[in-house]
Amino acid sequence: MTTTNDYPAGWRRSFATLWLGSFITGLGYSMTMPFISLYISDLGHYNHLQINLFSGLAFAMTFIAQAIVSPYWGNLADRKGRKLMCMRASGVMALTIFLTGLAPNAIYIIIMRFIQGSFSGYINNATALIAGETPHRRSGWVISQIITAGTAGNLVGPLLGGALSSLLTPFMGGAWPYRVAFFITGGLMLLVFLTTSVFVNERFTPIAKAKMPSMRNLLAALPHLRLLILMFITTMIVQASNLSIDPIVSLYVKSMLPAGSSVALIAGIVAAAPGLGTLLAASKMGHTMDTVGPLKVLKWGLFIGFLLFIPMALTHSPGILAVLRFALGVASAGMMPAAQTVLTLQTPPSSFGRIFSYNQSFQSLGAVLGSLMGSALSGFISYAMVFWVTGLILLINFILIVGQTTTD
Repeated sequence: MTTTNDYPAGWRRSFATLWLGSFITGLGYSMTMPFISLYISDLGHYNHLQINLFSGLAFAMTFIAQAIVSPYWGNLADRKGRKLMCMRASGVMALTIFLTGLAPNAIYIIIMRFIQGSFSGYINNATALIAGETPHRRSGWVISQIITAGTAGNLVGPLLGGALSSLLTPFMGGAWPYRVAFFITGGLMLLVFLTTSVFVNERFTPIAKAKMPSMRNLLAALPHLRLLILMFITTMIVQASNLSIDPIVSLYVKSMLPAGSSVALIAGIVAAAPGLGTLLAASKMGHTMDTVGPLKVLKWGLFIGFLLFIPMALTHSPGILAVLRFALGVASAGMMPAAQTVLTLQTPPSSFGRIFSYNQSFQSLGAVLGSLMGSALSGFISYAMVFWVTGLILLINFILIVGQTTTD
């Protein structure tokens, strides 16, 4: 990472390109995934159980593949450069997403999702790349902006995908409205591949495999290894807390409303509220991290997140729930970006690829665990229990970080 106050040549063009690429990556994911169960149901004569099972596998398979493969790509990133990894991720995603639009059955979709997960990682590598090109004094703001680009894409994606499907349904039968969404997303990812190839600059000298320190030696040389590992765990917990609610939001909202209400519309507002909060707060939170330090922001974000989950578990009003989730989105702007900023400041630039890839593995693991936790707790106990347990996990995370920073 550059430690001067000057940005390298072409930095702003690279940042804008990576921001747009991260936005499109987030948009492409959320533009197609919320409708995957509807797509699957139109591909064959599947019963209710089969549709739920195949949809769950299609969702989880990407994250499982990411968790397994990310360390390999991180090692390659440290030897060959992060720009190449961004090109690899966007190029293969363009192909696999487009091919998913040609799916003849559910198993084909699951296989494509696994391949996509095995080669994904655009946002992760874009974060590592721009962090290595940015002066220390601006790390918090820059990382917040790249991560928020993906969040903004996730916010816009369902609206765009739903509108596209509604517009095309009168003209196309069966699964074709969903197929078109995959074709468009694949085309957008191809655009990301091309713009990243042309407009992103990276000051990187390839390193021979024999000259790279092993992961064990790298970790042993880090001055604050326990803090680094705690950031991995924090990434997993924050991602799990974000996704523990997603599988049950619509059902939870439905349980609060009288029969005949516009459940889909209200649930969509409640589901989108955190992303809007994060989007609006990201810039301010990034500047705050650069002023007071990312650890202080992370601690406050975790504690406020814990406090917000308490009234979420108690409320019976979708409106109040939406407001609370918006506030949670503001707090989340100080969680994941802060953890990644700590990783940036505690890691030598030559090892960014491996450290960020391990962080992505923990993030993917959190996505799987959070979804399973939310579904299991709501199914076996109650919807409210999902909020209680998620809040408790954030509190434990907060206590761990306070304990670690006190001992350091």
